[in-house]
Amino acid sequence: MFKSTPNEIVSKLNLYIVGQNKAKRTIAIALRNRWRRLNLKKTLIKEIRPKNILMIGSTGIGKTEIARRLSQITDSPFIKVEATKFTEIGYVGKEVDSIIHDLVESTFNITKNKINIEKKKKIQKKSEKKIIKILIQEVIKKNEIKNIYLIYKILIKNLKNGNLNNKKIKNNFLFKKYEFKFIDYIEISNQISSFLNNKNNFKKKIKIKDALKIIKKREILKLYNNNYIKKIINNIEQNSVVFIDEIDKICKNKNNNNYSDISKEGVQRDLLPLIEGCTILTKYGEIKTNHILFIAAGAFHSSKPSDLMPELQGRFPIQIQLKSLSIKNLIKILIEPKFSLIKQYKKLILTEGLIIEFTKSSIYNIAKFAFLFNKKIENIGARRLHTILEILLEEISYNADKMNGMKIIINSNYVNKKLNKIILEEDLNKFIL
Repeated sequence: MFKSTPNEIVSKLNLYIVGQNKAKRTIAIALRNRWRRLNLKKTLIKEIRPKNILMIGSTGIGKTEIARRLSQITDSPFIKVEATKFTEIGYVGKEVDSIIHDLVESTFNITKNKINIEKKKKIQKKSEKKIIKILIQEVIKKNEIKNIYLIYKILIKNLKNGNLNNKKIKNNFLFKKYEFKFIDYIEISNQISSFLNNKNNFKKKIKIKDALKIIKKREILKLYNNNYIKKIINNIEQNSVVFIDEIDKICKNKNNNNYSDISKEGVQRDLLPLIEGCTILTKYGEIKTNHILFIAAGAFHSSKPSDLMPELQGRFPIQIQLKSLSIKNLIKILIEPKFSLIKQYKKLILTEGLIIEFTKSSIYNIAKFAFLFNKKIENIGARRLHTILEILLEEISYNADKMNGMKIIINSNYVNKKLNKIILEEDLNKFIL
């Protein structure tokens, strides 16, 4: 269960996202409410539904970035989808039910990977023991040896060193119990060596390195018993977050009645039961969507939230208007986040042995030009900074391998010269995404 407090969630988001404090606080409270709800009495738990959130604002101002970072800071099952990928049943495209199927598949895969990492050593040790049992069984069968301890010591050493990788054994993992008596270590060693060097021991064989892989997979599958699967499904039902991006793209244009708009309205109708609460059958079992938190986002340039079906609007009671980015915000985006754009470019160029530095005035000018281009062409928010930095550093990046050991200072004059030239030539196509 995700236990972080709202303050902790906002602090984590602040490491990566500049501004949009209202959106961060609202989402932090929504996530914390998941934990609060599960600490109530069972009779009340069923009654409390999540308060779904609709984020409204231009592209590039942090909506998708909030979603991306949420998936990293929360241990809750999470999936991000684009509304434009879905079409009404009967039209070409993905059905909305696939959201839950993908969420479930993703959660199970992540859980499997966690188990592989957490229990890797334990599974390896258990699998090796099973291989050793097979080898011991055959050594005893061929040589009438009775001492398991000495046999085990010799075989496990060879197995760990990789000396037995290409040795073939029977593809059989069932064993009987044996009683063992002590005999001489040297005698056992000689008999095991003879056994290992004999390549024609068995009729049905498999290489030990392949057998080890098979056994590991079987050991992992054993961890997924019915109770364990039920726990994962319960986690999905109670703690999942589904982020639906570009929801404005499925708004119906009230002035049109073409097939495209009919399909858009159909997607809204299909989304409605999913968000209201229904049961979806997956290969792992039934998933109830009643308590999944849905967060939707859209720019709503050519439409508005009220263009969504009234029923769907009602399923997103919390609506947040995100603010457009100012020059001050753009400056902070360039330098403040944990992996800010300036830091990224400096590290990339440094791999060539070339040091680049940005003056304060150059950073201000980069932000100013980004702001102006957003106003003059199209407002794509912080994404404009990527384009500008690529233009500024194109020549440096191209010749960086020839400038090992050098240091270049990017100042305001350099920024003005590069970007004013583009404005004068009206070569604005470079800035249109």
